[in-house]
Amino acid sequence: MNISASSEAVPRIESIQVKNYRALRDLELRELTPLTVFLGPNGSGKSTIFDVFAFLAECFSVGLRKAWDKRNRFRELRSRNADGPIEFELKYRETPTSALITYHLSINENARGPFVEDEWLSWRRGRQYGAPYRFLNFKRGRGSVVAGEEPGAGDERVEEVLSSPDVLAVNTLGQLAKHPRVNALREFITGWYLSYLSADNSRGIPEAGPQERLTATGDNLPNVIQYLREQHPDRLDQILERLSQRVPRLERVEADIMQDGRLLLQIKDAPFERPIMAKYVSDGTLKMLAYLTVLYDPDPPRLIGIEEPENQLHPRLLQNLVEECRNASARTQLMVTTHSPFFVNGLKPEELWVLYRDEDGYTKAHRASDMERIREFVANSALLGDLWMENQFDVGDPLTNAGGLKTRRPQRS
Repeated sequence: MNISASSEAVPRIESIQVKNYRALRDLELRELTPLTVFLGPNGSGKSTIFDVFAFLAECFSVGLRKAWDKRNRFRELRSRNADGPIEFELKYRETPTSALITYHLSINENARGPFVEDEWLSWRRGRQYGAPYRFLNFKRGRGSVVAGEEPGAGDERVEEVLSSPDVLAVNTLGQLAKHPRVNALREFITGWYLSYLSADNSRGIPEAGPQERLTATGDNLPNVIQYLREQHPDRLDQILERLSQRVPRLERVEADIMQDGRLLLQIKDAPFERPIMAKYVSDGTLKMLAYLTVLYDPDPPRLIGIEEPENQLHPRLLQNLVEECRNASARTQLMVTTHSPFFVNGLKPEELWVLYRDEDGYTKAHRASDMERIREFVANSALLGDLWMENQFDVGDPLTNAGGLKTRRPQRS
């Protein structure tokens, strides 16, 4: 059963550049696919890339200062031996056929705390040729913005002053209907979902009440099951059908309200008559149920981030999970970190980025499809995870040169 829908209205990040953010001294990822996976040895920067999206989302949800303080400010955030601000630059499209929009955010710090050094939005109106037009441009809380559906050079530019230099202009002005392009970016970023799921968090007995979306840790899984059962029973049936294909003899999942008002998650498997509580269900079953709940969301997040999905799952389930992710990527964009060859075996070369540290200790990335030998192997039916384990990649060997570029590659028989 395929739940894919038209991707016409799905916003996509096409590239991202990060400077001075921890190990990401100067990293650019171009031509990102709807499903993008980051592979690499321990310490290569996978979690740091994941945290870039978390940091940006938190800047919009709780504010720059809280996101900054949570990560121990410049002392821990800025790349070692680097100076200057931390910079992020996203290029994305609101739909596949719309103009490419660039969002730039530069953050610095002084004695009073973090502030927005530079923030701007630009595009080529109507996809015309020539230099991009900045329709929002702010520095340290002061700047200007052009309103309207298609802001251009002939439109009125309005000067604005924000309440504080640590306030993001896009987050503030994006709440106004007269700035639809700014609003679209704000909604895009605030709609990101970054997963830190664990089976243990899903075993709790929360207060009853339907909830539309799983939390980052998955501690409200019973509430989401309750919501799907009440509002989207067909979608819940799809989730359970997929789950039963991966968990032998599973029959149904129940979320029942207890006398004290809490919600009890139970799972029924054959041939037994009585279901068992989630606290006694296997880690893999709960983890797969949580992932399917995210991927089959009736109204999915704009971007989904999943860190190391292989944890607590049987290796043979991982290639199936890749297909679920690819299926979901027609309705959202997925960013996944992994070091599992079993998960990587289900990927296409253009979906996989291999991370490593250079001689200066900073993260670099190579796309698998850009490695000539990898393209040749895959054309002859080789699987990417097997090639990685055989050390056939140009980079990413955890035992050689900190995973960096090789001077010699072994031959594949």
